[in-house]
Amino acid sequence: MVSQHPETTYHRRQGMENVRPTIVRLLSTMASAREIQLYLKRFSQLDADRFAVVKVGGAILRDQLEPLVSSLAFLQQVGLTPIVIHGAGPQLDEEMAAAGIGKQVVEGLRYTSPEGLAVVRRVMQRENLRLVEALQAVSVRATSITSGVFEAELLDREKFGLVGRVVRVDSAALEAAIGADSIPVIASLGETVGGQIVNVNADWAANELVKWMEPYKIIFLTGTGGILNEQGKLIESISLSTQYEHLMEQPWLHSGMRVKLEQIHDLLMDLPPATSLSITTPDEMAKELFTHRGSGTLVRRGEEILTFDSWDGVDLPRLKAVIESSFGRSLVEDYFETVRPYRVYVSEHYRAAIVLTRDGELSYMDKFAVSEEAQGEGLGRALWDVMRAGNPSLFWRSRRGNAINEFYFANADGARKEGNWTVFWYGIPEWDTVRGAVEAATAREATLVG
Repeated sequence: MVSQHPETTYHRRQGMENVRPTIVRLLSTMASAREIQLYLKRFSQLDADRFAVVKVGGAILRDQLEPLVSSLAFLQQVGLTPIVIHGAGPQLDEEMAAAGIGKQVVEGLRYTSPEGLAVVRRVMQRENLRLVEALQAVSVRATSITSGVFEAELLDREKFGLVGRVVRVDSAALEAAIGADSIPVIASLGETVGGQIVNVNADWAANELVKWMEPYKIIFLTGTGGILNEQGKLIESISLSTQYEHLMEQPWLHSGMRVKLEQIHDLLMDLPPATSLSITTPDEMAKELFTHRGSGTLVRRGEEILTFDSWDGVDLPRLKAVIESSFGRSLVEDYFETVRPYRVYVSEHYRAAIVLTRDGELSYMDKFAVSEEAQGEGLGRALWDVMRAGNPSLFWRSRRGNAINEFYFANADGARKEGNWTVFWYGIPEWDTVRGAVEAATAREATLVG
């Protein structure tokens, strides 16, 4: 992984502090100030090279260059330097056809003859410079890197032609660019130890780059802007630990996206747990990076969700810590003595938790907590999904003005405002039962102080 001189990191963080007002102003229409400050704090604590790797497909370069440039410019303006790697699939199809070279695909890879490689090199260099020049035209510092990053070996010359597999990443050029606060723009071309230029699948190259850099964020920019469900709607987040096997069994997950999700799974399993991958569009990249709601599909390794029927087996000090971290307030001293849980859901590292109790025949959500450092990861959504699958009906309350209320409104069948509280419910069809639940919720004693 690229290393940064401590002094460089210090000045970069100082620069980040100077641009905080800019990013808060620009993102104020997307999220709350609390969300924005959370992400600013998180990103500013990272070494520059660990921020993000952005994979850009050829179709994005062809059709969405302007929003791509705008989003990358924004990131640089707020003191962040992503590493960009691109392909050029559609452009290669067009140029190969113009050169009279038929497209031949072998096991998903473009067969590359010596004549074809000449086209590949020309198109890759052209598209690389096209992006770099577009960035420089709006005063963004960017560095064109078309060679010297990926050491490769030929897969099988007879079968694939001059197609290579990355065996090593040389970060010297990236380090130089990042050290100068310049966005490295990398073409997916490799070289053998003997100096032979080879065509490298852009997804393969991006994956190897990510494994080497271990960035906090991986961003795939696509036309669809994410993974779509059977209704054609965007799946906002995926926790691989709890949802991967179920998704892979779905008949509506078409072959191309099935392969992509499998590749994403294998990639994230080789990376630190904090790393996440976002699939989004160029014009929504800032929203995806800096807000809890995001704008595409957020994929994380996730954590196993543990379920308990009582406090027995629960690490109560850790549960107390995550609740107090989430709410910024203290639990009453006798909480665990006076509250009798019906079910307790806890992520394996105690970074998120839900506590349910019983009120007559109904389940009541007494606490839904996500630690500050885990907010925005999709962990809360994964925990909620597991809880909801086991509880067909539920009611709960939340203080008016709570930032999570938007999520509650989206996931409840109904809501009623009572004084300082909003009471939510789902799976309760009878109005008399709902009315009783609202009265019970508003009458409950507070269990948080401060």
